[in-house]
Amino acid sequence: MDIEALKQRVILEIDNNADRIVKIGEDIRENPEMGYKENKTAAYVKDEFLKLGLGVEDGLALTGIKGTMKGRNSIANVAVIGELDAVLCSGHPKADKETGAAHACGHNAQLASMLGAAIGLSAVKELLDGTVTFFAVPAEEYVEIGYREKIKDEGKIEFFGGKQELIRIGAFDGIDMAMMVHAEGATPEPSVYVDGGSLGFVAKTVDFIGKASHAGGAPDKGINALNAAMAAMMCIHAQRETFRDEDRIRVHPIITKGGELVNTVPDNVVMETYVRGANLEAIKDAEAKVDRAIKGASYAIGAEAQIKNFKGYLPLLQNKDMSKMFASNASRFIPEDKIYHGIDMVGSTDMGDLGHIMPMIQPTMGGFSGTLHSAEFEIADKNAAYILPAKIMALTVIDLLFNGAEGALSVKNNFVPKMTKEEYIKF
Repeated sequence: MDIEALKQRVILEIDNNADRIVKIGEDIRENPEMGYKENKTAAYVKDEFLKLGLGVEDGLALTGIKGTMKGRNSIANVAVIGELDAVLCSGHPKADKETGAAHACGHNAQLASMLGAAIGLSAVKELLDGTVTFFAVPAEEYVEIGYREKIKDEGKIEFFGGKQELIRIGAFDGIDMAMMVHAEGATPEPSVYVDGGSLGFVAKTVDFIGKASHAGGAPDKGINALNAAMAAMMCIHAQRETFRDEDRIRVHPIITKGGELVNTVPDNVVMETYVRGANLEAIKDAEAKVDRAIKGASYAIGAEAQIKNFKGYLPLLQNKDMSKMFASNASRFIPEDKIYHGIDMVGSTDMGDLGHIMPMIQPTMGGFSGTLHSAEFEIADKNAAYILPAKIMALTVIDLLFNGAEGALSVKNNFVPKMTKEEYIKF
């Protein structure tokens, strides 16, 4: 069978299972869970893997799960990834009433398209010269830092990002390259964005320590930690004009604890923030300015600031050879003027970490209305959100693993990692 016949067979298999793939996406959308807590979602994906006859490995970084599809030999191993977690967005119509979690970032669509690709490729697996690892990964959203610090202290994880932790425990060992499709917010029409970058970041928590006192009777006896936090935020704002446009610095603190009683001078206030940027040097410079603002503001109020730093994510580096394959396959279904090249996203992702040690791509695709992480985020076009990514990823896997896996071998031979796994973990 030639490569075109192979691709047509996969497309037909996905079309024949379109209702099943859409149902997967909608079922997961109805049951959102936060990072490192995605037990129901992982069980659902595991059941789908078993239905496809895949070899299954679960409990990876608490909730991660692999499904392995073996071809006629094992020249290369290509991972197709979907992310298990949701975000906190209690105002979303599909939010969990108890936790506030909602799939307002489209990770349910990732899982559906990952499983859709598995369904399509299952029809031709005996003709693939390699292995496909379908990988549902936890905790991409770098949130609930206090919770993650707690389970780190309990020895359950070491890194806060799911792919970071999976790299550390060796779950990506033996995988040669990876791909995943992310939702493109506020883009309801079928479209695709390839070979863009994203921002890296460092995460911080800050405990402002003051002195409690009666807010009405003896405010002069207290040291107001909330005033220190507010002053720190204003000092951070005053630094913004020093950030260069090309470095794309983003600092966006929130107060997670603002005091205990309205009639007590707050003695403990907690802030969380990211310091994002397009390169590590710019992040380091901005981080120093943020720390200086926090410490200076606290000193002015007479409070103490205890800053904890957590390694965030690295900037996204997408493989150009794989991006070209993906764009070529996308052109079967999407007009050329809706295929955009080299447009950066200004968010962050732990796919950036993976891209420093192996070839990977994370194109984004339309089919979604409303901005990401908002209550207005919705599936606008189920075919564009669930089915097209499944087809394009499956066809790209064929390009990589057909004819002695020559595509995958070419990608491997042309790739120069920024770090080895060991260097990454040390970093």
